[in-house]
Amino acid sequence: MFEIIKKLIKSMMRQIKNNNGNSLAEFAVTTAMMATLATTAAPKFGSVGDGAKQKKTMNNIDKILTVANNYYNQAVSEEGKGRFPGQSKYDAEVGGVTLATGQTTDAALETYVEDVLSTIGTYEDDNSDFVYVFSPAVDDEDALQGDWMSFAGQTHQVDVLFDTDGADDFKKNFGNSGIKSPFQDGAYIYLVIPGSGSGTSAQAPVIIVADVENPSELHKTLTP
Repeated sequence: MFEIIKKLIKSMMRQIKNNNGNSLAEFAVTTAMMATLATTAAPKFGSVGDGAKQKKTMNNIDKILTVANNYYNQAVSEEGKGRFPGQSKYDAEVGGVTLATGQTTDAALETYVEDVLSTIGTYEDDNSDFVYVFSPAVDDEDALQGDWMSFAGQTHQVDVLFDTDGADDFKKNFGNSGIKSPFQDGAYIYLVIPGSGSGTSAQAPVIIVADVENPSELHKTLTP
């Protein structure tokens, strides 16, 4: 669309140059049209940019979930029960979501997504249920240089917590590296709702991965 506007503007300028008899009124009309085109296109360019960033971050979240799923399946093979990065066992939480007495994992997931996650719209909201995917500590140099943590200006977003074991597990499975969010204030965060029950009624843990830029919209869940 930007190229079309450029061509229109060039065409208008040629018309002005080629028609020396143009009145001041005609010149004013042409200028007004150019200004209207510019102001109309600006928000559209911004939405195109945001859309590309949203697509990029959702693709990155898919990559994180793929690693988490592989990690889970490896634990099933080696330990008999699956667990996600940061979990010591299948019924341990990562982050701040625990199970109420008698509550099942799927019920806890539904409640959290509908009642809590839906209200977390920016990095400035309360993200204290989450931990960083790739950042094991606030002063980790690799995480700081790689921009794997969210900052509001120059201040760390303290509402996102840390799980050293989980971050180290993820970094190891990403070749001792991490992924940077395409958003200026974004970063990848996750939590694990514990597995529940036993025997035939057992439910696997669930992982939620989000971009702290807007967790309510930029997130995905994985239930093995």
